[in-house]
Amino acid sequence: MPAFRPRRPAPALLTAALALALAATAPVTRAAEGMWTLDNLPLADMKKAYGFSPDQAWVDKVMRASARLAGGCSASFVSKDGLVLTNHHCVEECLSELSTPEKDLRHLGFLAPRREDERVCPGMELNRLEQITDVTAEFGKATLGKTGRAYTDAVNATKARLESACVAGEKASRRCDVVTLYQGGRRHLYRYHRFQDVRLAFAPEVEIAAFGGDPDNFNFPRYDLDMGLLRAYEGGKPAPAADFFAWNAQGAEPGELVMTSGHPGRTQRQYTVAQLERLRDIDLPASLLRLSEERGYMNRYATEGQEQDRLAQEELRWIENSFKVLYGQLEALRDPVVFERKKKEEAELRHLAASRADLRAEAGAWDEIAKAEAAYRNLQLRLRFTERAQGFNTGYFSLARTLVRGAAERAKPDAERLPEFSESNLPRVEAGLFADAPIYPGFEKIKLAWSLVQMRQWLGADDALVRQVLGRESTDGLAARLVDDTGLADMATRKALWTGGLAAIQASKDPFIQLALAVDAESRQWRQRMENEVSSVETKNAERIARVRFALSGTKAYPDATFSLRLSHGVVAGWNDHGREVPPFTMMAGAFDRATGSDPFKLPASWLGAQKAGVIDPKQRFNFVTTNDIIGGNSGSPMINARAELVGLAFDGNLDSLGGAYLYDGRVNRTVGVHSGGMLHVMNTVYHADALVQELKAGAVKR
Repeated sequence: MPAFRPRRPAPALLTAALALALAATAPVTRAAEGMWTLDNLPLADMKKAYGFSPDQAWVDKVMRASARLAGGCSASFVSKDGLVLTNHHCVEECLSELSTPEKDLRHLGFLAPRREDERVCPGMELNRLEQITDVTAEFGKATLGKTGRAYTDAVNATKARLESACVAGEKASRRCDVVTLYQGGRRHLYRYHRFQDVRLAFAPEVEIAAFGGDPDNFNFPRYDLDMGLLRAYEGGKPAPAADFFAWNAQGAEPGELVMTSGHPGRTQRQYTVAQLERLRDIDLPASLLRLSEERGYMNRYATEGQEQDRLAQEELRWIENSFKVLYGQLEALRDPVVFERKKKEEAELRHLAASRADLRAEAGAWDEIAKAEAAYRNLQLRLRFTERAQGFNTGYFSLARTLVRGAAERAKPDAERLPEFSESNLPRVEAGLFADAPIYPGFEKIKLAWSLVQMRQWLGADDALVRQVLGRESTDGLAARLVDDTGLADMATRKALWTGGLAAIQASKDPFIQLALAVDAESRQWRQRMENEVSSVETKNAERIARVRFALSGTKAYPDATFSLRLSHGVVAGWNDHGREVPPFTMMAGAFDRATGSDPFKLPASWLGAQKAGVIDPKQRFNFVTTNDIIGGNSGSPMINARAELVGLAFDGNLDSLGGAYLYDGRVNRTVGVHSGGMLHVMNTVYHADALVQELKAGAVKR
């Protein structure tokens, strides 16, 4: 599923499906629910449901064959020579960065006939998980008795210490992240192997990768080749992968066990009612309004010329996807059946806390979080336009803030820094800062001017920050001046500012550096208020609630998603969509039947030529659906069978999965994947990717 590519939620249908889900749950629902950490798999439940219980060797192989793109997608190794499979929409930014006005790789596609033709994706980082360590006790000692600022400082210092010790001088090839589970009830240290030389090997045309566009998004049947192949390199050579998923071109049959091993981004299934009310009443409506307006100005920009259209389309795809996802989430939270279930779950936990002497000290945790949510309502607007930089929507400001804050934070001891600038995180920061990616000044002017209008609209023309930033200039005039006068597009300039530290930043006359310096104090002030009054209170009291939840069910419950590696299990299965039986597979022929010759149902010339030549098998399976429980961030997750063979590639969900941030219903929630046989078939017949096909076949299990 796109990182998350939304579908148009039909509110009445979504509500009806969720109501049905909560009224009754089929056995397959109970079996399939959950995004499980690999050190706490529901082995007994899997054995009972499927007759399969993975041993430790299987788990270790799956862990090391799985990967994630640090920018927000999942992936997997599919050959011994570091070939990596993910979604097309996960490599689309790389395609755009490698494109020129004369050669748009999004529409042309990309194939490296030889390994020396593979091209570096600027700033891309690939992570492979290698070890999980429970560090809950370390945080418990550090935060004991602390609240507010002291609590946040203790968490950050402990996190920096553990991550730096884990990296242990190997930051070029090792990444370590403290992962918070059960809303703070557990904390684990994840050690990754880091690959920062990632190259593009293959990507089809966007017309087939996103065939059906926004109308088909979060729907099924689908006919999308949403795939891309990358390769991890080390020392200028393909990185060897001892563990990878062998390609099974037969795929999986109806009812067969299929697992996804990916990195779901974030769920809120263990949020309190007060936190869900905040999402429903404040965050989701504000985001939807902003996306609606952003879509309007981006569509207008796209009409101004061919190059403007090229630049706008990737942004529009993300905007439209995000809008659908967030709207579906809002509809789920507006459903009274859903909210009643959440209230009932919370009431049961609160009753347990109040009724047991050993848990009574935790009984007030929910009320403390409710107070924090009330505080959030008073600070969220200024937070959005300062610390979250919604008033400065341009890559130039992002670069400037990184340079300004990086200089200030690197001058401090590691334990006192903002977490994003800890020693263990600096390789990721530097990779983004020094990525050799093009910046388009005209496009940046449009985005910045629009965001300045938004800031003035929401904060008011007389607001001190607005007056400080705009002075007497118009939004268009200021945006043009800042972009025209900046030198941050030049990588050498950025490197000089980064290596020069505080002295170089303070001496800089670059207008974006000066802007970032001018607004930094106020931005930090609102960030601190958010951390002291809201975030620290939420986390501290979520730990208390977790103790109650553990008393009720232990770790038999799975934790919320945190963009850390998770296994979900399910089966290949269609569903009943309000009286219409939806079969689990689509065939290649369906893409040609669905094509109209016009966007978004326009097939690329390569496919039309292959059809005319009669080389595409119309009966070859193309896309399919399973009951796996996934969410945004799972984009690019390998879909594997019990033998740890690749049978598909997850890229989307159906409409009924949009409420998956808050709950799961196995009757109707479906994961949409690209069939393993379909991918191999068109790589061979349409794209003539002979070397890559042979590489994939070489790793396949012979039977």
